[in-house]
Amino acid sequence: MIKKFITLFKLGRKIAKSDIIKIASKFKKPPLALTVLFQILSISLKKNEQSNLIEDDGEKLSRSLESMGTTFIKLGQFLATRPDIIGKELSLKLEKLQDRLPPFSIHEAKEIIKEDLGIDAFNSIIDLSEPVAAASIAQVHKAKINDNGTIKEVAIKILRPNIKKIFNEEIDAMMLFAFIIESFVKKTKRLKLVEVVFLLKEITNLEMDLRFEAAAANEYAENTKNDAGFKVPEIYWNFTSENVMTLDWIDGISIREAEELKKRNLDTSKIAEDIIQHFLRHAVRDGFFHADMHQGNIFVDNSGQIVPIDFGIMGRLDKLSKRFLAEILFGFIQRDYRKVAEVHLVAGLVPKEVPIDDLAQALRSIGEPIFGQEVKDISGGKLLKQLFDVTEKFNMQTQPQLLMLQKTMVVVEGVARKLNPNTNIWTTSKPVLENWLKETKDPINNLNETLKNTSEVIKRLPEFPEIMDKANQALTFLASGQIPQNSNSYTALNDKKSEMIAFRNQSIIGLLLVVIFGLIVF
Repeated sequence: MIKKFITLFKLGRKIAKSDIIKIASKFKKPPLALTVLFQILSISLKKNEQSNLIEDDGEKLSRSLESMGTTFIKLGQFLATRPDIIGKELSLKLEKLQDRLPPFSIHEAKEIIKEDLGIDAFNSIIDLSEPVAAASIAQVHKAKINDNGTIKEVAIKILRPNIKKIFNEEIDAMMLFAFIIESFVKKTKRLKLVEVVFLLKEITNLEMDLRFEAAAANEYAENTKNDAGFKVPEIYWNFTSENVMTLDWIDGISIREAEELKKRNLDTSKIAEDIIQHFLRHAVRDGFFHADMHQGNIFVDNSGQIVPIDFGIMGRLDKLSKRFLAEILFGFIQRDYRKVAEVHLVAGLVPKEVPIDDLAQALRSIGEPIFGQEVKDISGGKLLKQLFDVTEKFNMQTQPQLLMLQKTMVVVEGVARKLNPNTNIWTTSKPVLENWLKETKDPINNLNETLKNTSEVIKRLPEFPEIMDKANQALTFLASGQIPQNSNSYTALNDKKSEMIAFRNQSIIGLLLVVIFGLIVF
């Protein structure tokens, strides 16, 4: 526990000497005691270097977090998805945060591959390049592998050396800090700060096992193998482990290079439509979607197929959420607000006593202004945001997995609009939603789905149960932002709380003994 205090002191100094507290205070004022504490920690004999960059508060905040390393980058990214804790304005500022750090050496990369994959696999890797991209948790190298006699170009993702140890030490110290704040500032208890930090620890630790990302990519590929014009890179399991992941190298163009796409006679308007349709299809048909579809993660290969990369953040929707999403979006397209209201009531998302006409009227207040806008201003993601804001007044239950989808939808629409500013979201979405709703109402299709699910269960029986449980847990965390009460993580959280409570009690008793001893002696 003393080590945690030392780590916490170092982290506190990092925060105090940065712009974080000053900038964050503009959006959400911290308790006075916390402000004073960081002012004390910021005292230094060295002069702080002043940045000559002209930046807004969001850029300054993001730069400060980026400069402090992995733990703070991950914390910033996580808090950007939790406006309920830090407020909407600060959450938007944190969305500018970039996940990038200087690369580690190719010598270290080779040592990790040898240790993790073994010398035979290492010797099957040809022409391992210098790092082509480096983030806070891992970096990527280009290489070739001898895959059963066939030479293939691949991307090899490698975790940073000692990253798990460094991250866990720092996040445990943060958890202790969250516990101290909750103990002394009672108003913060409702924010469940300890749970928030623990959840970040669990999600990031699962992200640091590249087998889970590989499993996500593999499932995504299985779901989409028959989707024309869409291709997920193949995972090479013989060259994949906890610290190393190997998948197809993509020879293609990032969709941020719109002019280059046009030079190659690729129809950017069609690509824009396809990106939206694929995203919606994966969400409502499969209930499993790429939740980080920014421009840097989408390529168009030489055959014109859309190829996503980076499968660390995936979203999952259950059957009810899929149905809810498809019905409400299609209801808005049809301008059938009563139908959308009925879906809310039937799904149990609002209390049964809510008058359906009042809810339909509130939904009309969202839909009608949208249809009066120009095509370029219509957004399904913003529609969902307004929907959640309005239905909150009717005591709608929070659906974290839908919030993740809504955020991703905004990003996807932004990506499509950069390729074609006049992309019509409604016209593009309608056939996907219409087809899926027709298929799900087909009794033959429902029977086939039941049989398919049964066969999938049978196929999965021989697999390693522990890895499957952890992979499912990872997706649960990411999709819902909650810790399931029947999970090992929930037990671990309670153990961690008990440990900190015991330490607090021992500290108080120790302090009292020191005071009593002082009174007796002096």
